[in-house]
Amino acid sequence: MQYNHSLLIFLAIQTIPNLAYPKPNILLVYADDLGWGHLGCYGGDFYRTPNLDKLAAEGMRFTQAYAPAPICSASRASLLTGNSTARNGLEFVVKDKPGSQSVHAPLLAPPYKIDLEPEKTTIPEVLASGGYQTAFYGKWHLNAHYKGYLGWSPTHGPKAQGFVTATEEFGSHPYSYWGKGPEARSFLPLPDGAFPEDGMISNAVHFLKNCGGQPFFLMVSHFFVHDPNHTRIQWLYREYLEKLPECTPRREELARFGAMVTTLDHHVGQVLEALAKSGRAENTLVVFTSDNGGHPNYAGNAPLRGSKWNLYEGGIRVPFIVRWPGKVPAGTVSEIPVWSPDLMPTFAALAGVDTPTAKDGTNILPILLDPNHCPPERKMFWHFPYYHPERGFTGAPEKIGVNDGLTSKTRPHSAIRSGDWKLIHFYEDGREELYNLSEDLSETQDLAKRHPELARRLDGELKRYLEDVHARFPVPNPDYSKR
Repeated sequence: MQYNHSLLIFLAIQTIPNLAYPKPNILLVYADDLGWGHLGCYGGDFYRTPNLDKLAAEGMRFTQAYAPAPICSASRASLLTGNSTARNGLEFVVKDKPGSQSVHAPLLAPPYKIDLEPEKTTIPEVLASGGYQTAFYGKWHLNAHYKGYLGWSPTHGPKAQGFVTATEEFGSHPYSYWGKGPEARSFLPLPDGAFPEDGMISNAVHFLKNCGGQPFFLMVSHFFVHDPNHTRIQWLYREYLEKLPECTPRREELARFGAMVTTLDHHVGQVLEALAKSGRAENTLVVFTSDNGGHPNYAGNAPLRGSKWNLYEGGIRVPFIVRWPGKVPAGTVSEIPVWSPDLMPTFAALAGVDTPTAKDGTNILPILLDPNHCPPERKMFWHFPYYHPERGFTGAPEKIGVNDGLTSKTRPHSAIRSGDWKLIHFYEDGREELYNLSEDLSETQDLAKRHPELARRLDGELKRYLEDVHARFPVPNPDYSKR
């Protein structure tokens, strides 16, 4: 009988004598609105990210990793379920009440979803069946806002979706003080090099100190670096301000965002330090990734085109780092395309349980354990049947560019990636754009007319997939008239 590489490793782990934790612990660290190039280990030369750079040096860094959506709630739902946004039927951010977009445009987007349905099977539910304790701290954003912005619902919050331990806390993110007046936004009296205490991180650290011997799945879901783009750390703000010439456009905005990125990195370092002190780091798989690309107004995504809210690479290509000492070879880089729905089947394989409801993710353990492993070519699908910005769409810029600092018009569209090729289908006029990502990372050369047969084939595959998963589509707007 022949076993694949990942199964052999898994069986070996289970039979190591005197191993305290035969099943590895899993620590998932999730960033908010952090772009692909914002980390030093991804070539960024502006932001200071020593802890994440060290994590990459100790594990595997993926250069072609994707979020399943260019927006928060949709990505989070897909990560937790192992399914695409189209299959989940959750493609936008959840709202506080049912409704539809009021954008003056040719199409009507599908009605808003306000919750991730409890019937959806999630990672913590699957891992709990394999004997894992489960914990969640940070941003949920998968239920209608409950008693305040981003408030957790008792019927649809983390504890209703498989997380046994969970504490609601904004931490030191601007959400914690933004509505308390100008004085609350003043710089804190901190010495150089110091950061304010963060309650969310303190909760995660406390869990790691007291989680006992049972294997754990801990998800630390950061609010950083989502706006409001602000910092109360004066020394850090000045550090970034001094990096930028006085003539730099949006200089103060960029300096504040730099402080946000380094603050995120600091908090990641705190959690990793607590893991090390717990004595369980050697048997813990750590994954770091982001929910979508950066905000275009201050978080440039160059060389990638686009940003959060659209399906160009700047909106969906994200950092993705995995560390597992002694199992994932340190200092390795993988160019194999992966995305966060892969985490559900991968974590389940580690726990020795099945994931029959995860249809769009793939177990990437063979890639993690063997950098030379070459999996079969796969296809990925994205679906964003909405408009953005919801307010001010008519006056927004038309062109989606590269690092232009603008929130441009995003129109309903879907995308497929197959090999090096990526096709984007736009619903207003039915046109397609085709790009070869290996030759044109910035998606500046539309090759649809040069390769019409390939464009037709990929467009057909995209449409068949969306129909098979019963995707929700935009429909003609009977009240639309050009102004």
